Order: sequence, then structure tokens, then C-alpha cells
Amino acid sequence: MTFFARFRLATFVLALLAIIVAAPVLAQKSGSDGAPNPTASVTSQRELLQQVPRITGRIDIPDTRASVLIQPAGRTWEYFHQVLLRWGGAIVIVGTVALLVIAYLILGRLPISAGRSGQKVVRFETFERFAHWLTAASFVILGLTGLNITFGKAVVLPLVGPDLFSDISQLAKYVHNFTSFAFVLGLVLILVIFLRDNLLEKVDIDWLKQGGGFIKNRHAPAGRFNLGEKMVFWLSIAAGIAVSASGFLLLFPFYGTNILGMQLAQVVHAVVAVLFIALILAHIYIGTVGMEGAFEAMGTGEVDLNWAKEHHDQWLAKKLAAEDRRGEPTATPAE
Repeated sequence: MTFFARFRLATFVLALLAIIVAAPVLAQKSGSDGAPNPTASVTSQRELLQQVPRITGRIDIPDTRASVLIQPAGRTWEYFHQVLLRWGGAIVIVGTVALLVIAYLILGRLPISAGRSGQKVVRFETFERFAHWLTAASFVILGLTGLNITFGKAVVLPLVGPDLFSDISQLAKYVHNFTSFAFVLGLVLILVIFLRDNLLEKVDIDWLKQGGGFIKNRHAPAGRFNLGEKMVFWLSIAAGIAVSASGFLLLFPFYGTNILGMQLAQVVHAVVAVLFIALILAHIYIGTVGMEGAFEAMGTGEVDLNWAKEHHDQWLAKKLAAEDRRGEPTATPAE
């Protein structure tokens, strides 16, 4: 046998041995029909989702956020936004309205016990009322446009259809964003103007002991604002700061925060906003249909003298004494 014949025989034997050794590996990477399995050596989805806090890939652009392929925490956020927030928000808001309706049916409108005196006293100056109504109007707009984000697909979309709902939602988004600046301005004005009158005093304890004026035959003394109003003030300031801070993080995304930070900001913004709406609903009820004469304070700036005596007697006494020292009229006849 020549040298070349022996060389060909040795090569054939080595190739045959290589095929025998590689056969199990090829079988593992092939499907049942003999076709190659492209995912046989790829990391499983379970292993990918175990990466914390996200799955990233390779990109050629400077924006590293674009490299995020999957963020497992996003599924938790989506469940909160699509399920928990909708149900929780509906329960809180509808529950608050139901409680206020029950309160009205049981208590009715709280009247001025001594009736109207026919005399008026100034309770809020023009600029004070401007700050209040600026904040109130912007809050209502923000509340309605914000609720569209949470409940729009479930409530508005079936009524108006996808095309009109898309236009409404786009408009609501822009209105919500720009109105937020007016709300922050109003919140700052209210904090500066009314801070001094909302500090706790000894009379607030006496007001609480007397049942806040809701127990018949028991007078609850109060300064310019009673303890209940002060609680609404401080809760509103705290909630306003929370929704403003979280809202600006959403308005200017990824400035100083990452994707997880944005999700947390959205959760805080949504939860605090829903609770804030419930608080203001109670505030609106008491200031309108819940109590006679209350709306006039912010409506015209003046209140009936007997209303002031009944609800804010210490404030009225100080006001009348100061006006008497200046030689000003203590009260004006009602028109």
C-alpha cells in the first residue's frame, strides 16, 4: 500500500470517529423533525428575568436608557396602574361621595343657630380669595384631567370611541401639564398668606373638647380657623407638595432619576392625588351644601355676623376690637 493510500485511510477513520463523537451534540441541538434548534444554547427567559433590576443589551448610541430590554419591576408597576390604582381609586372616591351623601341625609345642612343678623363682616380680603380660587380652580382641572389617565379607558373610551378619546386624552395631557404651574403658585400663596393663622393654639383643644360644633347645645370656640380647618390646611399643603414634586419628576423625565425612580414617582403621584381628591371633596361639601353661610366667606369675602359668632367667635372678637380702636365700622348692613 502506497503512502497516499494509507494517508487517505487514516483521514477517513478520523473523520468517522469525529462524526460518532459529535452525533449526540447534534441530536441535542436538533428538534424532533431533525431541524436545528436555534435556542438550544440560549439563556432561558426564567434566567433572564432573574437579573436585577433589569435586562440590558448592547447599543451604539450615547443614551444608555435605550439599552434596557426588560425591567421585571415594570410588570409590578403595570399591575398597580392597571388594577390596584383603578379599584383603589374608585373605592376611595366613590366611598367618600357616598359618606358625604349619608352625612347630608342624616345631618342636613347645618343652619346658623341664631339666624341671620343682617350684618356682614369681612372674613377674607380680595387677594386672599384670589389665592384660594387660583388653587381651587387649578386643582379641579388637574383632578379631572388626571382621573382621565386612570379611569379614561374604562369610563370615557366606551362612550366616545377610540378616535375622540385619543383627542381628549392628548388635550387633557397638555392641560394637566401647564395647569400644574398655576396650582404650585396658588399653593405657595396659600402657604404664605394663611400659615400664621393655621398654627396650633390652646383654643383648638377647647374646640375639640366641644365636639367641633357638631354637638348640639355645645359651643365650640375658635380663632380665624378651627382645628378641623387647620387639619385640612396642613394635609392639603403636604399633599400639594407631594403631588407637585412627583409631578415635576414625571413632567421632566429622567432628570436626576432612572426608570425605577420614574415608576415610584408615578405611584406616589397617583396615590396622593386620589387621597387629595377625597379630602377636597369633603372640604367642598362643608363649604357649600354642608353649612349655611360658609360659602359666602370665599364667595364674597363677607360672612354674616351671627355665623362668625357661632363658628369663629375669638377671631371675631379680636377683629371687632381692632376695628374699634381704628375707628372703623364693626359691621356693615347686608345688601
